[in-house]
Amino acid sequence: MSLPLLPPLPGTVFPGMNLATPNVNHQVRISLAILLLLVTVSGCTGSSTTEENRPTDASSQDTGKTATAAKKPAVEKKKDPPPAVAQVPAPAPLPLSDAELADGWIRLFDGSTLFGWQATTDADWQVVDGAITVSKGDQGLLCTTTAFSNYVLSVEFRSAKGTNSGIFLHTAPTPQDPAHDCYELNIADADNPFPTGSLVKRQKVNGSFDSTDWQRYEITVLGDTITVVLDGQEILQHQDAKPLQRGLIGLQLNEGLVAFRDIKLKPLQLAPLFNGKDLTGWKSYPEMASKFTVNDQGWLNVQDGRGQLETEQMLGDFILQLECITHAADLNSGIFFRCIPGDVMMGYECQIHNGVENQDATRPKDCGTGGFFRRQDARRVVAEDLKWFHQTLIVNGPHMAAWVNGYQVSDWTDTRPAHENPRKGLRQAAGTIMIQGHDPTTNISFRNLEAAELPTRSTPSIP
Repeated sequence: MSLPLLPPLPGTVFPGMNLATPNVNHQVRISLAILLLLVTVSGCTGSSTTEENRPTDASSQDTGKTATAAKKPAVEKKKDPPPAVAQVPAPAPLPLSDAELADGWIRLFDGSTLFGWQATTDADWQVVDGAITVSKGDQGLLCTTTAFSNYVLSVEFRSAKGTNSGIFLHTAPTPQDPAHDCYELNIADADNPFPTGSLVKRQKVNGSFDSTDWQRYEITVLGDTITVVLDGQEILQHQDAKPLQRGLIGLQLNEGLVAFRDIKLKPLQLAPLFNGKDLTGWKSYPEMASKFTVNDQGWLNVQDGRGQLETEQMLGDFILQLECITHAADLNSGIFFRCIPGDVMMGYECQIHNGVENQDATRPKDCGTGGFFRRQDARRVVAEDLKWFHQTLIVNGPHMAAWVNGYQVSDWTDTRPAHENPRKGLRQAAGTIMIQGHDPTTNISFRNLEAAELPTRSTPSIP
């Protein structure tokens, strides 16, 4: 474009200007163009913060060595994709009771957003007055992004007269036949072939449970058995000769208005990773700086760092639950998983850091407890330093999610190419669990560490 014909400022001499020339507009225009070009080039070559040049946390260094090696850690060369972020603000948590947290309950719905859910068709799924509602659109499901295995699911629902909906268990995103590839717990009027409380194409309930008021399902899915309790009354028990073992949970739009709220889940059949007495089942690295001990209260404590404590057990797709307390402000640790055995924290990291910026819980200082370090920050810091908190981690294939005090803080799928080292790419192979001692200030305790490998989903043929 042409530049305005402006005279130079007094005392200014531009390169290429002939001061003896009465009319300097031409020289000014050329000089300004040169200056603009220089400014543009300078802006394009300025410094920026990237995965490669940002200050590196010790926990994120890619060493490429065993725990006993002394070589300087190598820097990751591959630039990772930007972390996924929630598209809506993270609301304050709906609290669970202390007893519920101790039992391992987590919330699948935060009461305000659809974080952790994915619609499979174009329908008007939305949150209204603390409930997930739908009334029109293409028939299909709103599914959890996380797959579950053995659990108790508690959910309130309300349906209008004539509605046909349901809650799908151990489902794929787009099931084809509830007799084979999912369990469809129906919500429908008494004149439906499978009224409320029935498993469609599997078992019809006895009795009529029509209501336009809020009702509560409590559904236990354990191995080959599904038990359904409606408003405190057991109404159905079904055994499947070919149990599906695991899958997503789905809310259905079929016909009519339906609403769901207070959706929470308790995982079942977890086994202790830590016996509360000693480090049986764990591998120590005494040559590293961290000190791992078990105190008289049965807590696993780590002080100083850098260091690690590693399970002997290997886990691939799994659920892990634990309690943790930081004994000072802004301490840093992490739970590493799918680790390369014997290496230095070569795994994915579920962060432990409760610091926030400007007293804003939605702005973690360093990824935030429950976030996946260098992959996805926690959408909200829920835990507080100097207080025990509960953490749940569920890993299934390339997908992983974490809850803190029952509140889902992360939801991430690794879309990178496959690689043995999860710092460099997608690792789905089983690996060890490691607890990190981060630095000389570390003083963090753990208790009630439990885990379960997720069983392989059966895939019966669909007629």
